[in-house]
Amino acid sequence: MFQLTEEETENMVSQNAIPSKQHLGGSLPYVFTEHGVLQLANVLRSGRAVQMSISIIEVFVKMREMLLTHKDLLIQMEEIRKRVTGQDEKIELIFNYLKQFIKEQEKPRKSIGYKSGSDKDQ
Repeated sequence: MFQLTEEETENMVSQNAIPSKQHLGGSLPYVFTEHGVLQLANVLRSGRAVQMSISIIEVFVKMREMLLTHKDLLIQMEEIRKRVTGQDEKIELIFNYLKQFIKEQEKPRKSIGYKSGSDKDQ
């Protein structure tokens, strides 16, 4: 069992896990780890306490699975971010080249092909 920090308590309030800090009575809450819940289940012998402990442990298992899944996604996103970092200059260079091509296309071009007597001046 350990006590949450001020920042962790703020996160709980902002995520609506608890309605407000006043709901806690002005103090930082104590929480159990997964192992603490298991030890509590060994101390409390009532049927209701055992069922609640089992439910809480199941939630911890599901949370761990979710964190592992999201950890893989986070690692992949970090790899993508590393690849993309520093690409801004290269993308800007490509756009500059494209702008040059557009400007060149806007210039009037000399006509090519057979020219009759009146067209030779162009």
